[in-house]
Amino acid sequence: MGISLDSLRDKNLMQLKKLNIALFPVRYNDKYYADALSSGEFTKLGYYSDICVGAIACRLEKKEGGAVRVYIMTLGVLAPYRGLGIGTRLLNHVLELSSRQNISEIYLHVQTNNDDAIAFYKKFGFEITETIENYYTNITPPDCYVLSKLLPCVNSKK
Repeated sequence: MGISLDSLRDKNLMQLKKLNIALFPVRYNDKYYADALSSGEFTKLGYYSDICVGAIACRLEKKEGGAVRVYIMTLGVLAPYRGLGIGTRLLNHVLELSSRQNISEIYLHVQTNNDDAIAFYKKFGFEITETIENYYTNITPPDCYVLSKLLPCVNSKK
């Protein structure tokens, strides 16, 4: 009875779609799923006792000067399975992968009233760097915070 992670592929994409419908008030479009599939190891499904109960989906973004940053599009775990370390395992996977691949920053958007998510990310060293008003449509409140974590670049020249 453990936690395991699996890569996202065409054959298990429907599991991510079903999780997102259960977890988030937002409906994601085809581009979201294309980005999740193309991010390779940066998108993972989380299983508890072989049941898919969570996922992290990321998009890789190139910045000026060639630096790459990771955008966490979604990270969620079904309510009955929260507190078991699944979200931590998913986020740690992306943090470790990012540090090995010379990624400069990881960031995400969080609804301003999502205190649990904000506290979760702060435990991992993320900081609120910006507030965006009316970021979301059709959900209340519509405002979000940008949470960022800068990573020490492994290959940076000092």
